[in-house]
Amino acid sequence: MSEVIGALPRRRGLLVLISAALGLFLSYAWSAKLVDDEIGFTTANTLLGHNADKTPIAGTAAGVLFAFVSGLAGSFTACNIAVFGAVGSLVGRSRRERFLQTVKPLGWLAAGMIPVSAAYGVLVGLIGTRMPQFSTAAGKAGAISPRSAQSMIAFGLIGLAMIVMGLAAAGVIPDPLGPLTRRLPNAQPVVLGALVGGFLIGRPYPLFRDLFRHAATTHNPLFGAVAFTLQSIGNILVMSLLVLAVTYATGGRLQRRLAAEPGRAAALTATAFLVAGVFTLAYWDVKALGQLGYLWFPTAPWNS
Repeated sequence: MSEVIGALPRRRGLLVLISAALGLFLSYAWSAKLVDDEIGFTTANTLLGHNADKTPIAGTAAGVLFAFVSGLAGSFTACNIAVFGAVGSLVGRSRRERFLQTVKPLGWLAAGMIPVSAAYGVLVGLIGTRMPQFSTAAGKAGAISPRSAQSMIAFGLIGLAMIVMGLAAAGVIPDPLGPLTRRLPNAQPVVLGALVGGFLIGRPYPLFRDLFRHAATTHNPLFGAVAFTLQSIGNILVMSLLVLAVTYATGGRLQRRLAAEPGRAAALTATAFLVAGVFTLAYWDVKALGQLGYLWFPTAPWNS
């Protein structure tokens, strides 16, 4: 991994087991109704001053505002667990060092995220009406709709990538980014940012799909690029501010504890990747297949 991780965590097998169990539990317990409807819609409706899902997007300026606000509302979804993969880089001493050590990995995260988001926005502006994500057709009972297939493939690959990064951070498998990281020390947060940008490819969140359909029907690649970039920036903004707040609230204690034993930084990074990766893969693929009757997956009582 990056130069931050100089030592491997202790009890690697236990770390992987606990992280995987936590990711599976989150996929079981996660309430899309609470997070998407109660929190996400309420946030977007409050910021926009109208029903975000039911009101048509009127014009480019309204679309740009909608993109950023819907991204902020989407900050409360589980995708943003992945942002904590950058936390292992937050080791500094002085106030200035703490600020720089926190902002730098977030900046590299954005450097990987923005090109992917913009490129997908351009693609949607050009051919979006012919993409599975554009469809509003309800899937047949027990069948995987093209729209669902796109989500499952996108999030399944992202989840697998984060699991591999987590296993590499724990020292269980060789780091696939090792050769690249030795030449480019900031490769890890850039790759993580590209994965976060890739969430747009599969995201079924209703407010994002409203933005997707508007970008597709206007056939404006420039609008698609700007809107999707703002959507992604809004999506990580709250989590980034939380990381900064935690860094300053602990007055450097978090950084000192991580620096006291280098393996702790590796353990924190590995845990973040593994929990996010297992959750993403289990929630979007295993649980989805369970809901369609292809396999068994438990349903939490509050989700019945």
